[in-house]
Amino acid sequence: MATNRTFTMIKPDAVEANNIGPILAMMTEAGFKVVALKYTKLTQEQAGLFYEIHKERPFYGELVEFMSRGPIVAAILEKDNAVEDFRKLIGATNPAQAEDGTIRKRFAKSIGENAVHGSDSDENAAIEGDFFFSKLERF
Repeated sequence: MATNRTFTMIKPDAVEANNIGPILAMMTEAGFKVVALKYTKLTQEQAGLFYEIHKERPFYGELVEFMSRGPIVAAILEKDNAVEDFRKLIGATNPAQAEDGTIRKRFAKSIGENAVHGSDSDENAAIEGDFFFSKLERF
């Protein structure tokens, strides 16, 4: 059964490009309600823990370096069918393959600097949300 919450991060490249507002606007215009929001910066250790699932992949070191280079915006979003609908909204990892009207088509620079993270399953959405937010920080 699909849950109604997902997790996202606006990544350092999009924060550096001053795209926080337009990206959040696309999310809310698509019907997502923000139930938790945090502007923060990951240490390399924190980024490594968050992306531990990719530890054996060749891009892991670059990913950790990238995700800890500057501030990010973490959020939990709510909407019916949240994970699947959000994955559609953000578009393909490679912005060149992303559909028009998606966040990555509009804001991503490359496969590596792809503007946003979106949970790929209900289970991961819960795990990732718990990584950033206490129960007291959710509404």
